[in-house]
Amino acid sequence: MSKKSIWKNYIFLAFMVLGIVAGCIVGAVWPGASALEPLGTVFINLMFCIVVPLVFASIAGAIANMGSARRAGKIMGTTIATFVVTGVIAAAIMIVLMKVFPPVLQAWQDFEVGEVDEQKTVAQLIVSFFTAEDFVGLLTRRAMLPLIVFSIIFGFGVQMNGGPNTLTAKVLEDLSNCMLKVVKIVTYYAPIAFFGFFASLVANYGPQVIAEGYGRAMLVYYPLCLVYVFTAFPLFARFGGGKGGAKVMFKHILRPAVTSLGTCSSVATIPTNMKEAEDTGVPRDVSEMVIPLGATMHMDGSCFSCVLKIAFLFGVFGKSFDGIGTLLLVILVAVFSSVGMSGIPGGGYIGEYIICSIFFPDQMAIAYPIAITIGNLVDPPATMINAAGDYVTSFIVARFVDGKDWLQKKLKAEKAVQTAK
Repeated sequence: MSKKSIWKNYIFLAFMVLGIVAGCIVGAVWPGASALEPLGTVFINLMFCIVVPLVFASIAGAIANMGSARRAGKIMGTTIATFVVTGVIAAAIMIVLMKVFPPVLQAWQDFEVGEVDEQKTVAQLIVSFFTAEDFVGLLTRRAMLPLIVFSIIFGFGVQMNGGPNTLTAKVLEDLSNCMLKVVKIVTYYAPIAFFGFFASLVANYGPQVIAEGYGRAMLVYYPLCLVYVFTAFPLFARFGGGKGGAKVMFKHILRPAVTSLGTCSSVATIPTNMKEAEDTGVPRDVSEMVIPLGATMHMDGSCFSCVLKIAFLFGVFGKSFDGIGTLLLVILVAVFSSVGMSGIPGGGYIGEYIICSIFFPDQMAIAYPIAITIGNLVDPPATMINAAGDYVTSFIVARFVDGKDWLQKKLKAEKAVQTAK
């Protein structure tokens, strides 16, 4: 690859990183940097305006344009199974780490009791997770999982009506392509947006990160995310892509990772993930199902943070974080409270409520705000693991759908083209 080509590929990425670094510096030295938050909010809002039609068109179009409904079902089943397995692995890793490095060494004696708003019942939560009251209710990023459910059903409906031969299938594919071009236009604003977002983030939460208790939790969580990227991700990529999978993964994962850090949103990272998956050679029908589904259902970083919150609160209330039954319940809650978490900044606080209602129902008013605070502090790296992991997961699904040598065939074809030139 020539120097000119390297510069062309990485100059914009360098500007995004520069925006993040500059924002952190400004936020650290200027307490009023929280006023810069609108710079980032503009970018996030634009992305959310794009994401709703993109998710619908990509998922429904991927299913509608498949050669058979059987392939669509195989991709979906493999995708969900992969999400659950990687989530269990992440939760188990965090439990071991919490046993070695407890986030709270002594129980807190004084508590500031807060008020908890009235919450939905479990049945109401399940209904709202998967459905909306009407079609208009689907047209919002707050109903991302119901939108995905509707998109899947709609895609199978088009598939049953003729699939790729129908005009609807062609329109969905064209709409998906057009929305990706719109993303490219909006992304030019990203460096400025990241500057404003991180300046505000550091100005608001910087002092809390170094505070006693929370600081110890962050010293455990942040390095874990970094280690996970450089250990688990290469193993997943090697398993899914075979020989050379990890190398290809590292070549393409930086942009999704930076985008997710800059937006704190898995949903806003969908377009970037899909572009990198396409450049990698992941079958399009695979990436167009795995990545949008992953934005709300693949939450390894959220599994990490869920276990951290539980262990933290166990320490706060002086409870023993032991017992096979307790630890298995922690894993179960971590995995299933992460599934359905909306890919928006802050996560909607649904996961925190589920955790506290199960483990600390009598201390809800105390536990809930503590869990929310931890959630806000770990949101950027958690989102990075969640979103970048969606791209890596597409390797695994591609292996089970198209064979273990799918990546080698792609690399061989690219080499043949370059040789011909």
